[in-house]
Amino acid sequence: MQKRKLGKSGLEVSALGLGCMGMSIAYGPPADKKEMIVLICKAVERGITLFDTAEIYGPYTNEELLGEALAPFRGKVAIATKFGIKLDASGQQVQDSRPERIRQSIEGSLKRLRVDAIDLYYQHRVDPEVPIEEVAGTVKDLIQEGKVKYFGLSEAGVQTIRRAHAVQPVTAVESEYSLWWRRPEEELLPTLEELGIGFVPFSPLGKGFLTGKIDENTMFDKNDFRNIVPRFTPGARKANQALVDLLGTIAEKKKATPAQIALAWLLAQKPWIVPIPGTTKLHRLDENIGAVDVELTPEDLRDIESAAAKIAIQGARYPEALEKRTGL
Repeated sequence: MQKRKLGKSGLEVSALGLGCMGMSIAYGPPADKKEMIVLICKAVERGITLFDTAEIYGPYTNEELLGEALAPFRGKVAIATKFGIKLDASGQQVQDSRPERIRQSIEGSLKRLRVDAIDLYYQHRVDPEVPIEEVAGTVKDLIQEGKVKYFGLSEAGVQTIRRAHAVQPVTAVESEYSLWWRRPEEELLPTLEELGIGFVPFSPLGKGFLTGKIDENTMFDKNDFRNIVPRFTPGARKANQALVDLLGTIAEKKKATPAQIALAWLLAQKPWIVPIPGTTKLHRLDENIGAVDVELTPEDLRDIESAAAKIAIQGARYPEALEKRTGL
């Protein structure tokens, strides 16, 4: 497995990480815990060293899963987790990045993950009620106390990133990025390059759509988050199939799969980009890892760019209420 450094921080991880959210929430019932422990261990065996979770995934059960699965590999892998979203009395997710809440969160995460320090600690979403300087300052204190190694932000806008970075250097920003969500190219990527910050794209396979295994007739589990995503209405899926067809055409030439082309395209954008595709299936894990060995030439990338520019992606990436929570 190739390695990459997240910006100028010195944090070196595998070129692909593993997003673990879907093992516990979002895409139907939680996966079998024993099977997921086996999968996580197989990922380590295959060279993956960055594992992504969050306090709210489950909630709490995803961190507990990683804590158990990765216990034998302490010091050999990096675990990224997140603070800043909690459940209110009614069970709704709400943002809370007050310093006292961050301190409460870190203690819980350390215990569940069975570690002495969090490798990469992200603010999950920007909290409009708490100045980002307070958030960065609190994490800076936690770094000085030895409880956190590196600071990250998720779905933050460029001004927020600059303000946070001035207080405590930001190691990585995690946001959605793929061939069907390219807004980060407008402002985010140039800012990260300027500041020397790494980029960790989540949903690099478009929540599964770019694998070519989903079409307009696909039925999702009743608990699957994609049921409320505008981009996943049957009409939008039918319209967006053109992008999958493009990936399939290139995949045939490269003797690869559409998913591998989508990931290889991301890896080719910048040397400090580390995508974190998620999966609950071993054969998908192996397929994703295979993307690291798919080499796209400048001509390939130009062909993809030219063809993709003619495809208008249909549907918003989030329901309106959730999109408002992002800092983009």
